[in-house]
This record gives sequence, structure tokens and C-alpha cells, in this order.
Amino acid sequence: MTAELWVLNNGYIGDRVASTVTLLRDGDTLAVVDPGMVADRQQILAPLRELGVDPDDITDVIFSHHHPDHTINAALFRNARYHDHWAYYVNDEWVSRDAEGFALTDTIRLIRTPGHTAEDITTLVDTADGLVALTHVWWHSGGPAHDPKATDSDALTASRARVLALRPSLVVPGHGAAFVPDENTPR
Repeated sequence: MTAELWVLNNGYIGDRVASTVTLLRDGDTLAVVDPGMVADRQQILAPLRELGVDPDDITDVIFSHHHPDHTINAALFRNARYHDHWAYYVNDEWVSRDAEGFALTDTIRLIRTPGHTAEDITTLVDTADGLVALTHVWWHSGGPAHDPKATDSDALTASRARVLALRPSLVVPGHGAAFVPDENTPR
């Protein structure tokens, strides 16, 4: 079994900032990762419509971390449970659990990858094309080599090594287009 993945919005960072927003489908599970800042909410909603997905059909929302540029549009998905590093949330229920090793499905799971923040998580997705890592350990394919906003540079280096050791066929970074990791990927 494999999941399907669509990048709804390629993020960017500079004078303005937008998160990379991704849709995952595995059976009845429809998950959106990092529904954060975009120039217009239609950059999230229009691709969903094109895929035949109503925002109310989203079952899960995953936050790589709690910065507003990755979370601000979470309320678009009012029927979802929301996942972060230490719990998931449904309506007024807080269900404590560690993200490390938590599986939404057989093909979608979470791991801890601190560095940018102490609470960062990476979403790992088994697809027909191989393992995909949705992560903020890189902002884009070029890194940056040294994250100027990192709360712990040593932890970030270890998290990058951990993700690369999994040999993902594709990385979906926090603020850029998906890329294939290679020898030039910042460590």
C-alpha cells in the first residue's frame, strides 16, 4: 500500500513568506501538512477543488512546528484532528502522545526532527515513487546551509542526517519546491 501526495502550494521565503502546503491521501485519510501563510487562501482551496476534495473532508492536519507561517490557515479544515509534536487535538479534546513513531496510517507517520524549533516534526510518506519526507529541516533545496532561525544548530544537523539516512526519494521542504536530495543537500 502507498499514499498519494500533492503539493498544493510551493512555499517561499524572502521579502514575503509562504509555507509549502501538501495534501496526502491514504484510503479514507486525507491530511494537509502545514496549512500556513499563502498570498491568498485560494492557493490552498483551489487545488483541493481541482482534486475533488472539500475542506470538510480533510481528516487530519499536521504542523511541522507552531510558527504562524505554517499554521495560520488550519481553521479551513474544521473536521480535522490536528497533530503536533506531543498531541493531537479534536474539537475540545487534547490527546497526549509523542509524535515520534506515531502512525496516522500504515503509510503516513511522524518523527521528531528538532533544530529549527525544539518541537519540529517530519511527516514520512510511503508513495509509489518511494519515501517522501515533508520537513522543515530544510527551508528549500539550498538549505539554508545554516538556519538563521534555528533554536539548536547541532540538533538541526542531527535531524538532517536522520532524514537523509532514511534515503527519501523526495523532500518537501518548509518554504520551497520539492527536491531530490543529493550530495549538495546541506548537511
